[in-house]
Amino acid sequence: MEIFKKVILPVVSVGLLLLMFYPVCSADGTTDYFMLWILVGFPFGVHKMCLWLIPRNYGLSGSIGIFALNCIIGGLIGGVVAMYRLFMAVVTIIRCILVGFGQIVLKSM
Repeated sequence: MEIFKKVILPVVSVGLLLLMFYPVCSADGTTDYFMLWILVGFPFGVHKMCLWLIPRNYGLSGSIGIFALNCIIGGLIGGVVAMYRLFMAVVTIIRCILVGFGQIVLKSM
């Protein structure tokens, strides 16, 4: 269960998001990596969106602007979280390999 939760799920979700949003961010042979970072990170940072700027005592346009800024901030934070999850997936794979290798060495002694 640890492998599924810490390795397979983050890698598959980031991979699917990259496959889904890469064509959206590519135009004329160039890729807008900043927009790709925000779009891929948005699901990982959506719960952090309204922590800093709460749209209160604004008009309709101010509230929509604050919401858009919160979405951008959530996407940026989520991009960092997604990279951290991918890094932890690699660490978990290495840890499982080393523990398995250690058990094989101990059994052979």
